[in-house]
Amino acid sequence: MYRLICPRQAVGSLGDIRLDELYSMGIRGLIFDLDNTIIPWGSTVLPSHIAEWLKGIINSGYKVCLVSNNRQDRVESVAQALNIPYVPRAYKPAKTGFRRAVGLMCLTPAEVAVIGDQLFTDVLGGNRMGLFTIWVSPLSSREFIGTKLSRQLEKLIIYILKNKGLLK
Repeated sequence: MYRLICPRQAVGSLGDIRLDELYSMGIRGLIFDLDNTIIPWGSTVLPSHIAEWLKGIINSGYKVCLVSNNRQDRVESVAQALNIPYVPRAYKPAKTGFRRAVGLMCLTPAEVAVIGDQLFTDVLGGNRMGLFTIWVSPLSSREFIGTKLSRQLEKLIIYILKNKGLLK
């Protein structure tokens, strides 16, 4: 019952992601959510330490793509700074945006991980596509009002997943 909203991995920050483990599992592409995953919500500035981390991932051979429910200009500005493909207005958790990102990277779903801060958009959408899902703690507590509401339900789901031993 919980398999669609349970991430395969949960981490406190992007730096906690074990890229070597992902590579050994055959993961060659990474889809990143934008808001509160790689930039704080409402910001247009990619933090320098995250930009350098992402550039290191790209230089190590991973393919990277942004998938966001946000508008074109906002997603495009970050993607252009990193010189990576992007999918704006993805309507996550719909499969369409994830499918498009996998295609832009010329990979199969089995070769792609999705990294995001929300269970009901990033993790649910990634799991529906058969992607390896990584749930990361949000960068900021500041966020869209709709997200604030879904966080309340998310807290309950996290509690249940932890009590069932499905989430560490």
